[in-house]
Amino acid sequence: MIQRIQSVFLLLITIAMLCFLFLPIWSKTDASGQAYVLNAFSLAATNILSTPEAASATISKSTVVIAVLAILAALVALYEIFQYKNRLTQMKLGFLNTLLLAGLMGSCFYYVSYVGEAAVKAAGRGEYEAGFYLPLLALALNALANRFIRRDEQLVRSVDRLR
Repeated sequence: MIQRIQSVFLLLITIAMLCFLFLPIWSKTDASGQAYVLNAFSLAATNILSTPEAASATISKSTVVIAVLAILAALVALYEIFQYKNRLTQMKLGFLNTLLLAGLMGSCFYYVSYVGEAAVKAAGRGEYEAGFYLPLLALALNALANRFIRRDEQLVRSVDRLR
């Protein structure tokens, strides 16, 4: 099961989505010293230039939708590894994972472009952090896994025709 290349790709998707949960996605600092950081669970702002009392006061918006989509994508990829005996189910799960990853990328883009930019009134776009690129990596790995699953299915069908 793990010796197949598509299983390695699916395991890498799971690892990428688990890393995504703990890495920042986007950050921006305005002129007043408010640092806004978007991660999978919240869009949080802290005052970094003021006194320690003001720095401890944070503003936070929940972004649990991003975390739920990332967890679902990781779970689907992990479940897909163990469905190696039924390649048609694997292909369906791969398509489902493509939809989940596209939704994850869309929700990340929404929170960065609309919610984050509306909260920060400073010039500039902010900085995309490492977590922003992990869904793109997972989507590419999912496409590769789907390709190798389809190739295995075609190989099995061609052998069945020869019998």
